[in-house]
Amino acid sequence: MDRDEAETILAEAGGASNDAFPLMEAAIACAIHENPVRDAALARELAAAGVERLAQRLKRESPEEALAEALSGDLGLSGDLFTLDDPDNADVLGVAARKRGLAVTLGVYYLHAARRCGLVVRGVDFPGHFLLRIETDEGPLALDPFSEGRVVLPSELTRRALHAGLTPNVADRLDRLMAPVDDRAVLLRLQNIVYAHATNAGDFPRAERAALRRALLDPTDHRPWLDVAAAREGQGALAGALEALQRATTLDGGAALAARAARERVRLRLN
Repeated sequence: MDRDEAETILAEAGGASNDAFPLMEAAIACAIHENPVRDAALARELAAAGVERLAQRLKRESPEEALAEALSGDLGLSGDLFTLDDPDNADVLGVAARKRGLAVTLGVYYLHAARRCGLVVRGVDFPGHFLLRIETDEGPLALDPFSEGRVVLPSELTRRALHAGLTPNVADRLDRLMAPVDDRAVLLRLQNIVYAHATNAGDFPRAERAALRRALLDPTDHRPWLDVAAAREGQGALAGALEALQRATTLDGGAALAARAARERVRLRLN
C-alpha cells in the first residue's frame, strides 16, 4: 500500500456509515499514509491474534476480564509510560511492533477484537484520557487500555474529571462521563493527537498529513481543512493554504469567520 492507496481507503471510510466504519483497516491506512515504507501485515496479525485469544477466554471468563487478559496479558499491550511523545505510540503499526502506545491507539485493537467476538464495547472520549465502555450484565463498565485494560471505578472517573477541569456537577454525572462515541470519532481523536504533537514540534508536513486524514475520514467537517491550511502556511505553501481555506469555507456554507480571516492573511502574504 502506498500513500495514494491509503488516501483512497480513508476516503471510502469517510463515506461509510458509522455502523459500517472499518476501524482497523482505516487505522492501518492512517499508519501507512504517515509512513508508507512499512508492511501492514504485523498489525493485521496482531489484530487477528487478539480476536483468537479473546474468543478462547470468553469461554471461561467474564467479558471485561477476558478482554483485558487477552489484549494485555496474552498480547502484552500496555501504555508507554516513558516515551509518551514517541510518534509510534499514535500509530497502529508502531504499536504492533513495540506493544506499547497511547490509550486510543491501543483501544483500536481492543475495539476490533471485541466487535469480532460479539461484545458491546465503545470508545469513550473522556477528557484528557481515552477510555473504553463495555456493556455487562451488571451494567456498563469503564476500562483503561493504557493501564492493561483494568476497570476504572466511578469514584476514579469523577476524580479524573475534576482533575481535567470539569465542574463538580458534570464530574458526578457518570452517564455523561461514560457517553460512548462511534469508531470514526475514535480515529479522529487519534489524528487530532498526531496533529497537536506535530504542530508543537514544528513538524508541519506531519501536521498536514494528520489534518488531511481527518478531512478524509470526516468529509463534511470544515475544521480539518483549517488545520491543513495552517500546516501548509507553516511550510510556506501559501497557494496550498488558500486552497484548503476555500475548502473549509465551502463546506460550512461560508460561515467560518476563522477561515475567511486566515484566507485574507495568506492573501496579503502572497501579495
